[in-house]
Amino acid sequence: MRLASKILLPRGFEFSAATAGIKVSGSPDLALALAPHGANAAAMFTTNRVVAIPLQCGREHLRKTGGRVRAVVVNSGNANCATGDAGRFACERVCGSVAKAAGCEQDEVFPASTGIIGVPLPADKLIKAIPQLLSARAADAEAAERFARAIMTTDTRMKTASARFGAATLFGTCKGAGMIHPRLATMLVYLFTDAEARPRELGELLHDAVHVTFNRMNVDTDTSTNDTVLLLASGAAGPPKRKDFAAALQAVCESLAKQIVADGEGVKHVVNLRIDGARSDAEASQVAKAIGNSMLVKTAWAGADPNWGRVLAAVGYSGVAIDPAKVDIFFGKYAVCRKGVAARFDEETLHAYLSQPVFDVRVTLGRGKIGATFWTCDLTAEYVHINADYHT
Repeated sequence: MRLASKILLPRGFEFSAATAGIKVSGSPDLALALAPHGANAAAMFTTNRVVAIPLQCGREHLRKTGGRVRAVVVNSGNANCATGDAGRFACERVCGSVAKAAGCEQDEVFPASTGIIGVPLPADKLIKAIPQLLSARAADAEAAERFARAIMTTDTRMKTASARFGAATLFGTCKGAGMIHPRLATMLVYLFTDAEARPRELGELLHDAVHVTFNRMNVDTDTSTNDTVLLLASGAAGPPKRKDFAAALQAVCESLAKQIVADGEGVKHVVNLRIDGARSDAEASQVAKAIGNSMLVKTAWAGADPNWGRVLAAVGYSGVAIDPAKVDIFFGKYAVCRKGVAARFDEETLHAYLSQPVFDVRVTLGRGKIGATFWTCDLTAEYVHINADYHT
């Protein structure tokens, strides 16, 4: 499946953005995606036991409507998490105001928030901006870009991907740069298609795509309270071939996942981490997470240091019953560890290779025939600065 080089929009959706005044910067902080004739929907949410208010409302609304959505409203700069009954009331007020302006039921509005935890949501500011949101909506690439930019927090650039499959189109956009850990990874992701599919089928397709994309990336080891992946289908293009839909969805999700890692907070190096020779996908994932979560491994990558021993140590404490004498490690095409001991390599050559913005690391376990690819990154001093100053 080849991705489009520009934004392609499916039929049945309109987009807009506005400045409600939540962000101190004055940047747009409220976004709307409208499905005038409605859309079937499926969603996946964070595995964190501390769940933000809009996720609770979104789950409830999908259950009540049987998976039908008319509007998606997203605010950035405030997570509306750990805000109690007041946060719930604020969220429902915003949903009610959007529903009234859009001419739909309140349960057909899907809310989302991203930003600082524990700060009351200023519902009045959001509600005041809703008329502007509705009047500015449009079904074009410029409006979709405004939506994509308005949902950003510490992101440095918008993230979008598009694909065509048969008569249908799929457009995806997301935000995410920190608190990225694969359980569902930290982000807000919105996927729009004009393919026709029931909510149950959308849920199956979304689960499979997320498993091999968003659940295989890592920036740090934190899982957010607000993670959401939402898939909407307007049905305007008719029913597609399921395999084509699945391929397009995986391709778009993979592109967005890679964009999140590349834009990770303070990231200087993106690492394509391949685990081979595992007995199962779960085993490969377990090893990959141990490597990708290691602060020592990440800081070595930040310094372009070919310290393969840190990688081997992470494999050893991953919990998988590996035999060290069967483990090989490669940085790009260069073998650095053979059968659990050092291989001959030139440190200057390896340093130059690891100095690239993107490089490959491959670990073979010698246990089976299963392999999987993950996307991770280094850890730099800039990450510390960004997150030390985030609240204040």
